[in-house]
Amino acid sequence: MDKNIKYWIDLSDYDLETAEAMLKSKRYLYVGFMCHQTIEKIFKAYFTRLKNETAPFSHSLSYLAKRGEFYESFSENQKDFIDQIEPLNIEARYPSHKERLMRSLTESKCLEIIQKTKEIQLWIKAKL
Repeated sequence: MDKNIKYWIDLSDYDLETAEAMLKSKRYLYVGFMCHQTIEKIFKAYFTRLKNETAPFSHSLSYLAKRGEFYESFSENQKDFIDQIEPLNIEARYPSHKERLMRSLTESKCLEIIQKTKEIQLWIKAKL
């Protein structure tokens, strides 16, 4: 496997483990953030594999998937999840509405986010 692809996969795995650690410690704001990071990095691995070039310096999941020309291969549920998790990258870093965001990220919601993140990550890993 290409070392650049492996690099992104390893970071994606690390971020997923971190999301799970944040769930255990009840730091729900960072569960969403780390799940976004998990998906971003697995998208960059897939982008690198498909395009044989460096992934763009972007945090936008939809942009990475569209630029990598794999967005259309997602199901509607996967696209909806990408749209749902995409803002968590910015909102976790710069939480202008931190209280609202904290209320929406319950333990059960975070469990759902982690599960859907794992599904997308495994779906892409199978293609790598």
